[in-house]
Amino acid sequence: MSVKGPASYFPSIEQKHGHPIAHWQELIRSSPLTKHMELVAWLKAEHGLGHGHANALVAHTLAATAAR
Repeated sequence: MSVKGPASYFPSIEQKHGHPIAHWQELIRSSPLTKHMELVAWLKAEHGLGHGHANALVAHTLAATAAR
């Protein structure tokens, strides 16, 4: 079974940016920003992620946080 949704981007994110997904999730959780698109813009501007990678990380992290 193949991975679907935001997590399908994770292998590419780890390979391209050299950090595990947990690193990015911790950055997102520790950011004072809370809105999805604000976090995406921040990851793009401050950390050099592309839109798709940033969007996938934020969507997955916020969904996991909301489920707690």
